[in-house]
Formats: sequence, C-alpha cells, structure tokens
Amino acid sequence: MVKVLAFGTFDIFHKGHEFYLKEAKKLGDFLVVAIALDDTVLEIKGKLPRNSQEKRLEVIKSLPYVDKVVLGYKDDKYRIIKEVNPDIIALGYDQNSFTRNLKKALKDMNTHPKVIRITSFSPELYKSSLMKQKI
Repeated sequence: MVKVLAFGTFDIFHKGHEFYLKEAKKLGDFLVVAIALDDTVLEIKGKLPRNSQEKRLEVIKSLPYVDKVVLGYKDDKYRIIKEVNPDIIALGYDQNSFTRNLKKALKDMNTHPKVIRITSFSPELYKSSLMKQKI
C-alpha cells in the first residue's frame, strides 16, 4: 500500500484544493491529509483562518477521496511525517511553508519519501487569498 501525505490550511475549500487532494490521491492507495493548526496559520500568515481547525478538519474528513485527516503539531511541524511515515509527500504548487528545509528534515528523520509537487488548477481563479477577497 502506497501512503500519501498532503498538507494544508484549507480555510475556504475550493476547486483548487479539490484538485490538489484528488491529484495527491492518484499518487497512491491511502491519502492522509494534515490540517494546519489555527496557531500555525497565525504564525505563518499573520492572521487566524476564518474557519477553526475543527471546522476545516470536518470539511476535509467529508471528502470521499481522503482516507484519514489529522491535525498538525505546534511543537514540531515535521512530527506528522514521522507518525504517518508516508511513501510520498504531495505538496501544493504554491506551498512554501516548511518546504524550504524539508529535505534536511527528512534526512534528519532518516525517512525517504518521494516528494512530489502537484501542479496548479486555475490559480487565477482558485487561490485562497483571492477567494477570501470575494467573500
């Protein structure tokens, strides 16, 4: 069984998110999605998401192509990788948080998943920052 791990905030779930997660699912047999904690979103984006981590978790849990949903960790952003032990890490086309040091972190954890960046789906229409402006 090929296990895939995908990450995200998924504050206002849209077709770009759907594309990312469906493409991630195509990479393997079992898709685990890690949802960013509210505190992590605040730390990275400088503001809290509109929807709580619990609400965002429930939205992703409801998707038929997602096999498991977990919340990330405050203390160690890479801890979820150790726990899930994925064969593949699927990154979004514009995901930069925690990816700059990802290779080193994987080496330090002595784990070697394949890291694949998923292409974008109409980012001029379906990007969270744009979606929030429309609401």
